[in-house]
Amino acid sequence: MKNKFFSMFDYFLVILISTLVCFGVLFIYSSSINSDGVSVTTEYYKQLVWAGIGFVLMIIVTVYDYRKTNTSFSTYLYGFMVLVLIYTLIFGKVVNNAKSWVGIGSFGIQPSEFFKIVYIVFLAKYLYNSKNENQLLRFSFAVLIMLVPLGLTLLQPDLGTASVYIPILLIMCFFAGIPIRYIMYVFSFGCLTILFAVLPVVNNVIYHGSLSFVSILSVGKLRAVLLLTCALITLIALIVRRYFHIKKSTYWVTYFFSIATLALICSLVLTKVLKPYQIQRLIVFINPDVDPLDTGWNIIQSKIAIGAGGLFGRGFLGGTQSHYRFLPQQSTDFIFSILSEEWGFMGGVIVFGIYLLIIARILIIMKQCTSDFGVYICSGILAMFGYHFFINVGMVMGIMPCTGIPLFFVSYGGSSLLTGMISIGMLMSINYRRKELA
Repeated sequence: MKNKFFSMFDYFLVILISTLVCFGVLFIYSSSINSDGVSVTTEYYKQLVWAGIGFVLMIIVTVYDYRKTNTSFSTYLYGFMVLVLIYTLIFGKVVNNAKSWVGIGSFGIQPSEFFKIVYIVFLAKYLYNSKNENQLLRFSFAVLIMLVPLGLTLLQPDLGTASVYIPILLIMCFFAGIPIRYIMYVFSFGCLTILFAVLPVVNNVIYHGSLSFVSILSVGKLRAVLLLTCALITLIALIVRRYFHIKKSTYWVTYFFSIATLALICSLVLTKVLKPYQIQRLIVFINPDVDPLDTGWNIIQSKIAIGAGGLFGRGFLGGTQSHYRFLPQQSTDFIFSILSEEWGFMGGVIVFGIYLLIIARILIIMKQCTSDFGVYICSGILAMFGYHFFINVGMVMGIMPCTGIPLFFVSYGGSSLLTGMISIGMLMSINYRRKELA
């Protein structure tokens, strides 16, 4: 029995995430040091406590048979988390301009972080149980499952956390055999919606209206003409397809122009939903010097920290950007900047390498798993880890917008760390039972 218990764990995976957690505690401690060499926060102590709780949860989830979640249990859990997010919208605490926290006193959790893993399990359940259904209806219902947490998280408003649900949906649907054209439809629609919403503002703020072709999006009448034109072309293509049986060419005309029509409509909604500071973040991503002392400050100081690290860094506790408090949110969103300044390019390469090994290990677990339900869960966790890493590291390097997404296992934060640990436990539960049919 004892040997069976220890055989449940993927020790290679445990070593990888333990290394990242250790790095995290070290640099959270470094971020607490001020210019006088004195620690001014106790975040590193709290992170150690969260890490201990996280490892316990990881063990519990590993021992628990993940296949038992392919029942009404995941449905009830999904419904419960929806109620928790609604509660958060009403009674939650505002932190960093978002009402996304609940708790008592200094203790708080971010429910939207935990919803990610609940969402992955529930979506995997639906995709597994609907394999024989019509693919378009199957994908449409999967999108509806995603829209609930996405919409509630946007209302907080927490754009960064909300954005994570989209790649999870697309990657899981890809591995579930949803036709690629449906997946690309949603992906293209999302990209165009953001582009149509932000481009007029970028033209005004950065290019001072010099991009004349953008006026079609910023002038109300021209935008209305464009919207009606796209909608009319879509409608005509549908009529021709329905009554004249010209299917192939009209399909793609309908496909592309319906994307444009929906994106034009939703971009108007998005400009109303996004707060001014969120739009400004997207603008300074293109040119931080537009607002160097406010919203552009984060990216500029982060780039300075990374560049100052050079090849081997300034040494542990030797960084100046964090100790002189030039870096904002330095223990959470910009923890990689501190690591890069103190350990240099080589330190960054080590973190990159560890994450690549984690992703490779997840792919191996997926390949060896004989249960489609397990594969779907793995693909969701893969998308979540990969997206967090890509956005966070890209953000601190200035190649992605600042969206407030933490770096799993490294950034300070109990909710993020526990979510990551639970996900690792789920992976090990799947890996241990990989040869058993669901």
